[in-house]
Amino acid sequence: MLALDTNEIQSFVAGRWVTGAGEAIVSVCPAVPSRVVAEGPAAGAAEFDEAAAAARAAQPGWAAMPMHERGAVLLRAAAVLDAKADSWGLELAAEEGKTKAEGVAEVRRAAQILRYYGNEGDRQSGEMFSSPRRGEHILVTRKPVGVVGVITPFNFPIAIPAWKIAPALVYGNTVLWKPASTVPLLAMRLAQAFEAAGLPAGVLNLVVGDSRVGDAIVTDSRVDAVTFTGSTGVGRRVAAAGAARGVPVQAEMGGKNAAVVLDDADVDLAVEQVLLGAFRSTGQKCTATSRLVLTDGIADTFLSRLKNRADALVVGDPTADDTQMGPVVSELAFAAISAGIGRASAQGAVTIAGGHGYADGPLAGGYFIAPTIMELGTEAADLWTEELFGPVLAVRRAADIEEAFGLANDGEFGLSAAIFTKDLTQALRAVDCLDVGILHVNSESAGADPHVPFGGAKKSGLGPKEQGRAAREFFTHTTTVYLRGGEGT
Repeated sequence: MLALDTNEIQSFVAGRWVTGAGEAIVSVCPAVPSRVVAEGPAAGAAEFDEAAAAARAAQPGWAAMPMHERGAVLLRAAAVLDAKADSWGLELAAEEGKTKAEGVAEVRRAAQILRYYGNEGDRQSGEMFSSPRRGEHILVTRKPVGVVGVITPFNFPIAIPAWKIAPALVYGNTVLWKPASTVPLLAMRLAQAFEAAGLPAGVLNLVVGDSRVGDAIVTDSRVDAVTFTGSTGVGRRVAAAGAARGVPVQAEMGGKNAAVVLDDADVDLAVEQVLLGAFRSTGQKCTATSRLVLTDGIADTFLSRLKNRADALVVGDPTADDTQMGPVVSELAFAAISAGIGRASAQGAVTIAGGHGYADGPLAGGYFIAPTIMELGTEAADLWTEELFGPVLAVRRAADIEEAFGLANDGEFGLSAAIFTKDLTQALRAVDCLDVGILHVNSESAGADPHVPFGGAKKSGLGPKEQGRAAREFFTHTTTVYLRGGEGT
């Protein structure tokens, strides 16, 4: 494990770095929990109040700036992220547990997101419609919603905040942001990038704390909208609190994403993509492949090859160059995932690969779980429908494509799915039949690009989609203007 300094946790309020007055937060390295990555007090009530007041006060002036000027701040912040990608990516790996390569790539992805929205001023900003009345035009303009509360999860500690904060800012909103308390360091790094880019004081306020800060955001009258990514249970509570106040909520929540592999699939491609979808980022992605549906003709061959690849993955220190999978994020996550594996076994699942932590050796002290593949029978099993958010892949067999699609659609989630086939007709059937927000044909279920909509169907998401031009639907509201000259015609 590479040695890194312990950082002091602070919040960024009204353009200043402040030490909170709340309870202590300790961010540890999940590979070596005795190693502290960052520590310091959480923000208290006074810091939160100042942050909310600063966001409210700064919003009119920020919105009055031309979009090109707001975008220029994002472009400068993107340049900071690119310049710091290697060092901040290493810190990300140490704090969150994904591999160094993934950490560096995530920082660069955050920069890419900022660049996309930084150029929003060059794109269409409104619409013109014909009027049925002579001498009149109908103009539809967009305005910011105001102060946006942003609540983000641990698993993409800089990319997910970027894809919420960037559109919020470029459309003229100010931000009150609570990151997951397990990853405060990377949140501070993103705020530092905006600070270095010259973002005016009060436009972005980072408030580091526990769930009480999140509760304060969703109930504070100075917050005009809330965007949330996290667990389904918390997301529904956030949505209910927003509805009680009459403010819009955008919530990206759970996923139990299936990969369907048909008999005619390219086996080499499908094995590699399913492996990446299931175990990259230690399975801690809302779009991770957590279910696998195999048609009977390919099942035995596919499982044999997938097991060999899973067993060969290098699990270890996430900051080491050769590591292919790191630990899960915390002791709590480790316990929950381990309990889920135990329940699956008790319900009749057969373990094909992994299924355990590491009792001995260099991984014994960390929150490591072996890449796990478990085949289920025809009986109901929690592992098929409940999200574990870890490196655990549930497998079922299907007699034909209809059964395969039925298994893939089983459950309340509908975020992402993948299908592997060489038959265009079957791929098109998947487009029609699989009820998801994102569908991959011959690629892993995980992945999101900043210029296209992201979000789920069914109970995986609430409110407008994220990213791309779809983000405008949440971070702005429209004003329809009936435009007519002063003289009659």
